[in-house]
Amino acid sequence: MNFLWVKTNWIIKKLFSSYVWNIPNTANKIYLTFDDGPIPEITEWVLEELKKHKVKATFFCIGDNIEKHPEIFKKVIGEGHTIGNHTFNHLNGWKTITESYIENFQRCEDTIRKFAINDLICKIFRPPYGKIKRSQAKTIQQLGYKIIMWDVLSVDFDSALSREKCLENVLSNVRSGSIIVFHDSIKAFKNLEYVLPKTLVYLKENNFVCEVIK
Repeated sequence: MNFLWVKTNWIIKKLFSSYVWNIPNTANKIYLTFDDGPIPEITEWVLEELKKHKVKATFFCIGDNIEKHPEIFKKVIGEGHTIGNHTFNHLNGWKTITESYIENFQRCEDTIRKFAINDLICKIFRPPYGKIKRSQAKTIQQLGYKIIMWDVLSVDFDSALSREKCLENVLSNVRSGSIIVFHDSIKAFKNLEYVLPKTLVYLKENNFVCEVIK
């Protein structure tokens, strides 16, 4: 089953209810998340945009990118954002045997711990592509991790998608409790550069409060 709905179907949420799809609340809180970093210039640009609006977010990082760009990773943490595990090599769980998947997950965890301050490490995981086998999810959850999916997908990674449509994907679907997915990646930057600033303005004008996921 593919989880690339712009607005996640309630049936999927019910079928996979042990995953976190949104975080219901009455305080108009929403949760911005960024996958696939850290990437030079792009992640740093995202951090500057967030800083302009005094917004905190959650970054689901690829372990290999942390190893390559530890100073950017440390900057993300230093600016008060939280970090999640996104595997070491951005693995597709459906195409990976469980033993190898868990080893890759743990390698990312080790890398995060290598560069992060322990009390800032959150036990949260997002499977790349949203694709994970039940056996993989069960093992990761038994290790104390929450599996964080999403309520709103920007689809910023799709180069064939116009930036206006990407923005619409976000603004027409965000609700209190929404978990929104962006990507601080080279592939997504064409859309992200347009969509993120406008999203941040919209959220502020509509009294949304951006919180981190822990």
